[in-house]
Amino acid sequence: MPTMKNSVFSEKIYSFLLGLYRWYLRTPERSLDEAYNAALKIKELEDQHFNGNKIDPDLAMYSNNVMDYFEADLRKQLKIARMRLTEFKGSRWFLNEGNQKAANKAGVEYPEPYVILEKLRFIDQVISKYTLEEDPSALVVVDKRPQIQTRSSINSTSIPKQKVPITENRKPQGKANTTGILPRSILSTITRLQVELDPNSEQDVVQNFRQTQRRTIISIRFILLLIIVPLLTHQLAKALVVGPLIEHFRGSETMQVFLNVEMEEEALSELERYEERLKFENLITKAPPLPVEELEIHLKEKAGEIAEDFRKESSNAIKNVFADMFSVAAFIWLLLVSKSSIATIKEFFDNIVYGLSDSAKAFIIILFTDVFVGFHSPHGWEVILEGISRHWGLPANRDFIFLFIATFPVILDTIFKYWIFRYLNRISPSAVATYHNMNE
Repeated sequence: MPTMKNSVFSEKIYSFLLGLYRWYLRTPERSLDEAYNAALKIKELEDQHFNGNKIDPDLAMYSNNVMDYFEADLRKQLKIARMRLTEFKGSRWFLNEGNQKAANKAGVEYPEPYVILEKLRFIDQVISKYTLEEDPSALVVVDKRPQIQTRSSINSTSIPKQKVPITENRKPQGKANTTGILPRSILSTITRLQVELDPNSEQDVVQNFRQTQRRTIISIRFILLLIIVPLLTHQLAKALVVGPLIEHFRGSETMQVFLNVEMEEEALSELERYEERLKFENLITKAPPLPVEELEIHLKEKAGEIAEDFRKESSNAIKNVFADMFSVAAFIWLLLVSKSSIATIKEFFDNIVYGLSDSAKAFIIILFTDVFVGFHSPHGWEVILEGISRHWGLPANRDFIFLFIATFPVILDTIFKYWIFRYLNRISPSAVATYHNMNE
């Protein structure tokens, strides 16, 4: 009887291992099929909603919410197709002649080569329209082409003509690089006259406004995500993960109450003030002196309250350390998965900063430098560093704070002056002149 049970158990293990081995041998076929299905879904979207063209807001008149839906689906399917193609290539590298023989013995049949080539050709044909972009979500990057090119690209229906503006979107020319032989004011005037004389310029204006609106919405949404996601991660991690663990390990009354000497000195000062307050209230009410035993009872109760408060503060500081790690991880993850949004928000701030008037630029520069690197900035840095130290339960090291104040604002000031000299002086010399006049 035990022998029969062992044989049955062995057969189950063998069946499981054989199934797992077959699953491994089918990895190239499975990966290719998933990539092919993702390409089919992209092609279906193009055929149903974009007349067979690529998914682009310039090629269809849809609302922002509808385009967000299409672009999100496109990003998802492109990611699946590229990941599965990478998996297909990597798995085929391991499938040598020995694996082919093992597949035949295991009863795994690979598709014919012409089937694989047809699927690969179809996948390349679909995703090649989007390979010039860093990320599939880069579809939302604002088009900075000249007006005439924007109109011709909208009316175009052939794929080769669409690749030229995409290449220009891949390398947008920032305002810091727009230098030429003639002054920018003359060039901008000529461009404005060309646009005004163009009979179809109204369509271009509407299209540019839609793109600017999309860029603004994406930028504001991404900024809110950068603020809300780390804060929400901090609170959730502190309440659900870190908090219960810290309370479990620091639940004993014998645990250390104070994390550093400063907490202990603060507690002693608070207890001394309480004792002096009791004596002072007793004197002003002209009551008989408090007995020593009653005074000791009051002090003991107050000491217990103070110890409990600082125990909670110490636990909260330890929770903040680990919760901040979760917040930083969430922030980094958000940056890694939002490369297109970073490019969009960079373009958004570029247009805002360089679109300000000269006096506004000078005002912002002076305000920034006075707050962070000015005469009164050391006091602000000292408050910030002491707050961070208390947040993490660390003693405020005065030597480190003074060393930081003596070096970091100086480095920041040097970087800022180099930016003014290297970039702003070339882009907007009048703003630099206004800055110097206001600063004097």
